[in-house]
Amino acid sequence: MATIYDVARQAQVSPATVSRVLNGRTTVDPAMAARVHQAMRDLDYRPNAVARNLRLSQTSLWAVIISDIGNPFFTSMVRGVEDVAQGAGYSVVLCNSDEDPEKESRYIAAALAERMAGVIISTSGRSTVINRLVEARIPVVAIDRQLRGVTIDTVLVDNVQGAELATTHLLDNGYRRVACITGPRRISTAAQRLRGYQRALRSRGHEASDSLVRHADFREEGGYRAMASLLDSDDPPDSVFATNNLMTVGAVECLVDRGVRVPAEFGVVGFDDIPWAHLVRPSLSTVSQPTYDLGRAAAVLLTERIANPARPPSTVTLSTVLQVRESSTRPS
Repeated sequence: MATIYDVARQAQVSPATVSRVLNGRTTVDPAMAARVHQAMRDLDYRPNAVARNLRLSQTSLWAVIISDIGNPFFTSMVRGVEDVAQGAGYSVVLCNSDEDPEKESRYIAAALAERMAGVIISTSGRSTVINRLVEARIPVVAIDRQLRGVTIDTVLVDNVQGAELATTHLLDNGYRRVACITGPRRISTAAQRLRGYQRALRSRGHEASDSLVRHADFREEGGYRAMASLLDSDDPPDSVFATNNLMTVGAVECLVDRGVRVPAEFGVVGFDDIPWAHLVRPSLSTVSQPTYDLGRAAAVLLTERIANPARPPSTVTLSTVLQVRESSTRPS
């Protein structure tokens, strides 16, 4: 394997000059820099990333910690992060916490140990682990979910508005007992979407009854169980607003298994647009999030934080759009 000294001999410069070229210094004569780059190509020289990280006290890597790699929502979001990262000279390491606070804590410990240049995280809901990054002065951006007890850059969508749109749409289409399947109480998105659902009911003169609310796990199985519980209640609903895409799939699967006809007997609106929502029959009405733009916005905030660590934290909130399809439109 070629060394920095081999490159220096090939380029007829000093090892210090090669080091300055590798570190991007602009004080090197352009002709010398060109000879160094040519020598590195000729010798197939690869810089020692570990040594470089020790000198710079950080890597050129970002950790992107997401809560569920099985959720299609995160695919487009991570692509948005990666596109900005690559343009800024960073690479992305994807970490899946599985909604497990302990697993998330281990990934944060790894980010600290590996001297990551920055972290973008969709957290499981504990601010204490994020404080470890803040105290270590590692730039961090929260995405999709808001944290209490810590002030950091954050990128969100307007969850309350999206939930209100979905619930109001069901009421406008003649459904009267609208249920809500939401996520764990500790997670901000679950609480905000529940709040939007309740606000829509009250604004139309309906009671926001706890008997029509189920807290699940943001997974398909949780959506199925929650839907079954609602159907088995003494006074079952005639429609449901499910607050993420996987729980929507589980809820619809339960309705199919029970022989409940959608939308004739039961209306359904989900949150997070599923890539194939328009292909199934009936096609699924959903609240669409700008997932790619979420990722881009978080990555832009992270690059700004790296460039200017002292700037005040900011929050970016993006709008949602209701995609009306067949599952929420009752036949006249």
